Amino acid sequence: MKPTLLSVGLFAYFVSLVSATALTYKISANEKACFYAAPEKKGAKVAFYFAVQSGGSFDINYEVTGPGDKVILDGEKERQGDFVFTANEVGEYKFCFDNDMSTYSEKFVDFEIAVEDEVRAQLPSKQGSTPEQTSALEESIYKVSGQLSTIARNQKYFRTRENRNFSTVRSTEGRIVNFSLIQCCMMVCMGALQVFVVRFFFQGARKGYV
Repeated sequence: MKPTLLSVGLFAYFVSLVSATALTYKISANEKACFYAAPEKKGAKVAFYFAVQSGGSFDINYEVTGPGDKVILDGEKERQGDFVFTANEVGEYKFCFDNDMSTYSEKFVDFEIAVEDEVRAQLPSKQGSTPEQTSALEESIYKVSGQLSTIARNQKYFRTRENRNFSTVRSTEGRIVNFSLIQCCMMVCMGALQVFVVRFFFQGARKGYV
């Protein structure tokens, strides 16, 4: 029981070292939206993930700048990205999305900003436990944490694919409906034209007999 409680406590402490923000934001046409994170220590790891879920060609411009407006990451017409960089300076980091390439299409973007302290927690020494057991437990916790991160990233990837495929299906459905309506209109017009032509010929023939 004690090792289990100790594992839960250590895992909770590791989670507390990570500050994360996950959002879904609607970016209108020609809009630029920025979000901010402020690491409190030098050397902190900053993770930045985004994926365009719907809208246009599923692409967006992005830019990450640090203190002093120093550009850290940027890209144009990207569908998604997953980056990790080290915050070498303490201050405000800006994460911007730019949809100026779209004239009327709005886009939904999922993104996550996480700031993680690299300091590893030290397990308190317990009576009857050896340093080897403590170290093995600590490594197990880190492995579980890494596997959970991998699962979370896979879930984001499959969610993005699902949303994009669903958007493609809706777009295709709309095109099929529009094409069907146009086809029906053309058939009605062709029928009316044929009736008009036949009536014109019969009226001409009657005039000839008279």
